[in-house]
Amino acid sequence: MSTTTFSNLVEMQESARKRFASLNLFGTKVDGSWQWLTYEEFGKQVDNFRSALLAKGVSKGDKVAVISDNRVEWAIGAYGSFGVGAWYVPTYEATLPKEWHFILEDSGTRILLCSRKEIYEKVRGFVDEVPSLEAVYCFELPEDHPDSFKALLKLGEASPAPTVALEEEDIACLIYTSGTTGKPKGVMLSHGNIISNVNAVQKIFPMREEDCSLSFLPWAHSFGQTCELHCMMNMGATVAIAESVPKLMDNLGEVRPTLLFSVPRIFNRIYDGLQKKMADESPVKRFMFNKGLDVARQRRLLRDQGKRSALLDWQYGIFDKLVFSKVRERLGGRLKYAFSGGAALAREVGEFIDDMGIVVFEGYGLTETSPVATANYPDNQKIGTIGKPIPGIEIHICDEEQKVLGDEQDGEIVVVGPNVMQGYYNRPDATAEVIFDLNGKRAFRTGDMGRRGKDGFIRITGRFKEQYKLENGKYVSPSPLEEQLKLSGFIVQACIYGFNKPYNVAVIVPDFEALIKWATDEGISDTSPEALVANPRVMAKIEQEVDHYGHEFKAYEKPQRLLLVAEDFTPENDLLTPTLKLKRRNVIALYEQQIQSLYA
Repeated sequence: MSTTTFSNLVEMQESARKRFASLNLFGTKVDGSWQWLTYEEFGKQVDNFRSALLAKGVSKGDKVAVISDNRVEWAIGAYGSFGVGAWYVPTYEATLPKEWHFILEDSGTRILLCSRKEIYEKVRGFVDEVPSLEAVYCFELPEDHPDSFKALLKLGEASPAPTVALEEEDIACLIYTSGTTGKPKGVMLSHGNIISNVNAVQKIFPMREEDCSLSFLPWAHSFGQTCELHCMMNMGATVAIAESVPKLMDNLGEVRPTLLFSVPRIFNRIYDGLQKKMADESPVKRFMFNKGLDVARQRRLLRDQGKRSALLDWQYGIFDKLVFSKVRERLGGRLKYAFSGGAALAREVGEFIDDMGIVVFEGYGLTETSPVATANYPDNQKIGTIGKPIPGIEIHICDEEQKVLGDEQDGEIVVVGPNVMQGYYNRPDATAEVIFDLNGKRAFRTGDMGRRGKDGFIRITGRFKEQYKLENGKYVSPSPLEEQLKLSGFIVQACIYGFNKPYNVAVIVPDFEALIKWATDEGISDTSPEALVANPRVMAKIEQEVDHYGHEFKAYEKPQRLLLVAEDFTPENDLLTPTLKLKRRNVIALYEQQIQSLYA
């Protein structure tokens, strides 16, 4: 495991190339089989792309943008851009073209890379519309096409050039926030910001050369980019790039990863899928499964107290062999650790996966903190919390006057450390709203509410920007409530609303696969999504689920009326961000009339 610290990403990548030259870095499935690229082979392609950029006149401070899901060319583009001192500006394939246009224009991008020909056809005209944009290159165009990425690599191979000198304060990435509450803002992350996270992570997380991840969390998101791409490379590990989320289970079985980086939604799917599968099993199998979970729970509770039981360990060993090992086999059979970030993981889900014999490390951070600020890690783990500050980071809980509060007090989470962004690009006013001086140190206001326990572990309790007040003056933080409701096998999405209203309501997207099976068993003949959401018996069923999974809600928090809708929330319909966060304002605007009718 690496213990060397670095001052920039280029230095880290070149060191990894030398240390792990013959090891596999990336795996990609091509024509039904996995093909692997070594650290040395990747390094040569980075050299070629860097040299091509220099040949095209790209220099320090210029912007190179990319529209692509995870793929080897994405990483070549990143490290090649870093090597000339250019800012890498990633965005998502699922983003709407108008947002691509905004990001390119706002950032002043000179060179645009894109993944597929169909995206190339949508964006090549941007050269005539965005003043700064000079060229668009596509990963999948043939080498003889003038806008081919392959042709760029050939150009660079013919005219090799060295990397430029970099300082820690030089910008590496301009990452645009998802825009859940307005126009995206460009977050300026320096080499020093990102590499501080890489250096800290290697001190606390057990990644080794023999480890392998299955990559599906977007590298355009700072969590996927820093924690998987950069950190795995620094450790000499292997990254297999998943074909797609629908093929995730197949790819897990093929690649057999040891590490998994994910957001809660994927862990929720695993939890939900196993619960539904067990519901269809024989009574004997259900008994074994539930008894095994009970033993695992008792063992975990003792572990949290620093104790052990030889009897429980023996019993767990039996259930692990008969039950849990078979569950892990569906995930490839080698999975040791799962890293969760991007949003709060429901405690029930974290405990469930932990009981299966897969250690879940939940962390916390934002794009503005490069991203990791806190994490659970070996010998410092408490499920249901976001862990403790990582090395070099200070976390403070502050009140509205930016005064530091004591333990067990709710307030805003504030981050101090070398991971705090340089600011929002061309948005000094927005930067001034979140960056302030705290006891002589540069501090970042996260907008998230939390509290620190006396044991040092931190919990998220809500988000200031989403918090609203009911008519009776009670404050509601909807996100934790929504995540709790989504534990139901009948609920895929939930959006709770009640701003200045007498009570909360919720827009619910049912899990139609589960609902159709239930409706068929209940003798309901019309099982189209549109008919189901309008059926009073279905409404009664979902209300039961809300009652059950919301039983710990305070009385004023519980949704009193529901709106069932047939269309899922997705990035494509602009109801989720590309990182699968709820675009609350868009959902409320889309269903405004129906929501208001719930108060009639």
